[in-house]
Amino acid sequence: MDNQTIVSYFLLLEFSKDRHLQLLHFILFFILYLAITTANLIIISAIAFDHRLHSPMYLFLVNLAVQDVGIVSAIVPKSMINSLMNTRYISYFDCFAQVLIFNYFEASDFFLLTVMAYDRYVAICQPLHYELVMNWKASIKMMILVWVTSFLYGMWHTIGTFYIPFCSNVVNQFFCEIPHLLKLSCFGFNLVEVGFLVVSIITLGLGCFIFIIVSYTMIFKAVLKIPSVKGRQKTFSTCLPHLTVFSMFWVTVCLAYLKPPSTTQSYLDFIQTALYCLLPPLFNPIIYSIRNKNIKSAVSKLWTFL
Repeated sequence: MDNQTIVSYFLLLEFSKDRHLQLLHFILFFILYLAITTANLIIISAIAFDHRLHSPMYLFLVNLAVQDVGIVSAIVPKSMINSLMNTRYISYFDCFAQVLIFNYFEASDFFLLTVMAYDRYVAICQPLHYELVMNWKASIKMMILVWVTSFLYGMWHTIGTFYIPFCSNVVNQFFCEIPHLLKLSCFGFNLVEVGFLVVSIITLGLGCFIFIIVSYTMIFKAVLKIPSVKGRQKTFSTCLPHLTVFSMFWVTVCLAYLKPPSTTQSYLDFIQTALYCLLPPLFNPIIYSIRNKNIKSAVSKLWTFL
């Protein structure tokens, strides 16, 4: 504790000292950010303007798109500005807010995918009860629960991360990511936040993961009982987008988090983190648009209207 200092700002990972590479980083992130926000806003607008898509299932897609825009908006603009301005600076308050907002939207993404798995389970395994179970009232209650739980989760981890003073302000990542902030704790590791992470992984992460796996196990069993091949393919195709999105989200997160963060600047860490932060928000609207004729039709109508 003798080396404890009062940290009023942090220094994020510098992409490069070369000015041309810094501008390249800005341009690449700007293109990605524009593509992600545009694609997700198109999905939101298409569903909002097409009354045929005003159903609980598409309510979940709208919320997924909002969450994806929130994730990238929490981290990408600051990295772009830093590259453009040739700086690594982020204030203590901005770092706190970035951790809160990013984890809020990341958690809501995961919880929503769990709710969507339940929606697909009811639609396929209990089709006669679908309208009763997944009505508007129940769906809205589920969404409120997702957003409230995610906010509590994000606040819980943010307070846990910033609870103990830091002895360094150099974050070896392009945004304030919890594993890298934990390395700056004066105790080597922030035991409070490590405890929070362990509890959340066991209770929330593992619980949601098991729920989704069990749901799809029962869905696959129900699909295999359908006599016609065409019927099985049509039924399974309604689950494929969600299963693809969940798999991509889970794999990219595992690649980024199932390893100890480096104590030095690592561009492998940068790439892995960029994958799990930017890849799902970029491909989610594409996956759902390709596999869903109603959304493709709504997007076409929206494009014609514009």
